[in-house]
Amino acid sequence: MNPQHKILALATLAIAAISAVLFQKINSSSSFQQGNHKEITVSAAISLTDAMQDIQAAYTAIAPDTTLTYNFAASGTLQRQIEQGAPVDVFLSAGVKQMDALDDRGLLVRGTRRDLLQNRIVAIAPSGTEAIADFRDLQKPEIKRIAIGEPETVPAGQYARELLLNLDIFEQIKPKIIFARNVRQVLTLVETGNVEAGIVYQTDALHSPRVEVEAIAPEGLHSRIIYPVAAIENRPNLETARGFVDFLESDRAREIFKTYGFIPLTKSENRSEDSTNF
Repeated sequence: MNPQHKILALATLAIAAISAVLFQKINSSSSFQQGNHKEITVSAAISLTDAMQDIQAAYTAIAPDTTLTYNFAASGTLQRQIEQGAPVDVFLSAGVKQMDALDDRGLLVRGTRRDLLQNRIVAIAPSGTEAIADFRDLQKPEIKRIAIGEPETVPAGQYARELLLNLDIFEQIKPKIIFARNVRQVLTLVETGNVEAGIVYQTDALHSPRVEVEAIAPEGLHSRIIYPVAAIENRPNLETARGFVDFLESDRAREIFKTYGFIPLTKSENRSEDSTNF
């Protein structure tokens, strides 16, 4: 073999060796990323929309290999989706009723259910109006339309109906009521002046400059407003889902929820497998 052919052959072998090493490294890197990357879907009550954006940023900062995909809707709608087999890893409801329904069907991972947050319901009106100062003022003739969530699917609507029934004014004002598909729709109806009043969560009202809180529901006139969370059975990334549920109880998450007006519950107030819900 002449010197030129020998050099060419050696160069070819070197290139082949380098290519093989690079290919192996690329494959190893790809396998590493695929093996560690996790994705979970979180179905959350629509009243949590704003807070959960900050929760996502805080969680991915400490778990960069995890992608959170959110699905926001009324809690009753989310419950039905899960019952019908929707690919959901974590459910965060605005009501105990919806979580209990999934629990009864064996769809919750035992030991993951927590009572995470508390909220309050309030009467709101468009900013600059002073038509009501109390829930009983909803009976006034100048209040022609009132928005609340659909009680069968929207926890805020359920609490509103309980309150109005206990005040003994539900039947009187029922002809004025517009039933909305979720609490954010109630807020929008009031913001745009399409109704004179609405009943929403305090957390929704606090972050809208276009409405004013006119009355806060007295305690004891409706069920306690609890936001439970749990991991859902038969999902591939259970440990990641468990980790996210744990994060929601962390000091960082609690501070975020407080920023948006929620009341984080202490661990001693949380439900567990030893409670009557299991």
